[in-house]
Amino acid sequence: MPRNQFQRMVFAFLTVLVTVHAYVFYSLYVVNGSALMEANNATSVLEAINKQGGVMMFGQYLPIWAVILIEFCFAYLLEVVMGSPCSFKLAAKAFNIKTTDPMMFETAVISATVALMCPAMSFIAAIMYYPYYMGFNVLTLLANWVKLVCFNFPFAFFSQLFFIQPLIRTVFKLLFRKDLARRKEQAPANA
Repeated sequence: MPRNQFQRMVFAFLTVLVTVHAYVFYSLYVVNGSALMEANNATSVLEAINKQGGVMMFGQYLPIWAVILIEFCFAYLLEVVMGSPCSFKLAAKAFNIKTTDPMMFETAVISATVALMCPAMSFIAAIMYYPYYMGFNVLTLLANWVKLVCFNFPFAFFSQLFFIQPLIRTVFKLLFRKDLARRKEQAPANA
């Protein structure tokens, strides 16, 4: 879909913008929601987060907006530097881009992106959300990382494949409809 560096950056920005919000929601509400409500004697997750003074990150409590901003910065950098370029190369090794159905190739790219980004972002999250108040232990960090990968990978795969990427591709097509129309017009002349 994206054909130049600017379009790749916009595509990555949109993807990470939606993805980070989805993962923060998933982590706080789905994975940790019950524990947060029980620990803070609250009736909702948001009330529990507010009672404890925010979300524990880097050994201190931060507001949700700060958590989202920090995760966005890490995820965007990782997506631009590693996720997008490497996932395309991995998909191109497995499939011939010229002869493979475009939907199948896009699915391969999405799968490769999840396979790269989920363990990488889970490792970063294991560092950011590590319980530093208990001291630091590499084995605890590794155990937290593996736990996060196990929680996040199924959610990452299915949300990217069936929700996030179709949404982002639709938005991208709307944003760059003139460029896409121009490419369609030029395609028969180049063939």
